[in-house]
Amino acid sequence: MPQFIDLSVDIDNNIHTDHPGGSPKIDYLNHQQTANGLTHFFPGLKPQDLPDGEGWAVETITLSTHNGTHMDAPWHFHSTTNNGSDRAPTIDETPLEYCFKPGVKLDFRHFDDGYLVTAADIEAELDRIEHALQPLDIVLVNTRAGDIFGQPGYVDAGCGMGREATLYLTERGVRVVGTDGWSWDAPFNHTAKRWAENPDPSIIWEGHKAGREIPYWQMEKLSNLAALPANNFTVACFPVKIKGASAGWTRCVAMID
Repeated sequence: MPQFIDLSVDIDNNIHTDHPGGSPKIDYLNHQQTANGLTHFFPGLKPQDLPDGEGWAVETITLSTHNGTHMDAPWHFHSTTNNGSDRAPTIDETPLEYCFKPGVKLDFRHFDDGYLVTAADIEAELDRIEHALQPLDIVLVNTRAGDIFGQPGYVDAGCGMGREATLYLTERGVRVVGTDGWSWDAPFNHTAKRWAENPDPSIIWEGHKAGREIPYWQMEKLSNLAALPANNFTVACFPVKIKGASAGWTRCVAMID
């Protein structure tokens, strides 16, 4: 029996999981509040006729496809991929075989917030953990952000994977990646400082925009990456199928034999 490790965060009414105005909102109705709603379907039935006078528990949620642990499709990054030759796939077009593969963890918790990971950094980490990257490996990036999810400062925490690092992976056949940060890229506040010093548009969202060249799928807001070994585990991360959408929520799970 494999050991299962939940790599997903809760979706809840926490304002610190996203930038201001972007957090989910959940309205909860309990069993007492819904008893009248249940009796509506059965003329003559009274709430007190129900066991313990209870109806059902139900929730109404307002959220983005990019709230909670989710997978971005190439469509999120740009309208085209493969250097403009193809329309970028939406989340409902995700090849399912990409979402159940061996995983490898890159431990980048020692990098400062806003640091932009290089190809050399990835190679050094792969050498350290003695892992030879394989096509379709699911690569998970453990940053400092994972330790403070749901706390003030989370959206500004962790290192980022820019164009160079992203292409290093996708050029070697990686198609699904993930991070415990708010974004695969460096946090926006750190990129904004670089932009103020040198307003070069190529630095904006550069890791995401690398999907214009080679399509890849990207998970954000992962959890518990510190509990994973460096490799020798399997990742399951099937996204919710939303027609024509840029992303879908996923209950990402690791399995260790």
